[in-house]
Amino acid sequence: MSEITRVTDLGMITLRGDLATLSGAVEAATGCDAPDTRMMTASGDFRCLWMSPDELLVTCRRDDASELARRLSAALSDGFATVAEVTDARAVFDVSGPHRAAALAKLMPVDFAALAEAEVRRTRLAQVAAACWDEGDRYRVVCFRSVQDYVEAALRNAARGPFPAAFRA
Repeated sequence: MSEITRVTDLGMITLRGDLATLSGAVEAATGCDAPDTRMMTASGDFRCLWMSPDELLVTCRRDDASELARRLSAALSDGFATVAEVTDARAVFDVSGPHRAAALAKLMPVDFAALAEAEVRRTRLAQVAAACWDEGDRYRVVCFRSVQDYVEAALRNAARGPFPAAFRA
């Protein structure tokens, strides 16, 4: 069995532009090192995730997101970059329990046995776009808020089992 928890206290900021420029601003504002391709870095409550060759996603406490977005915008104001707080445009779920990888493997084309901690996958969950990463004791899944009910239902259905040996990480 796996447990699905909706996460409501996470803030998210998307940054688009040259990664070297973005990384410097993120490091100064959060303490997070620049992430390598498909990886995540962390510093305290902050996470910085590589999302594409010109995009980073920064997560923080929800209450800190607006101020962090303002600071990042100010730090990047002299260059070509976009900073957008996307907290209310996304939904976040934690998938925990002994069969968490098997539950997600039913829905996502990801080899969870090979997914390293701090590695990020931007892919699909059933029929919708999603991203996921390993937080050690749980997987975190992010999707668009417009499909949150669909994603939650799919996760809860997959979490019920059964979990064939082929799906176990």
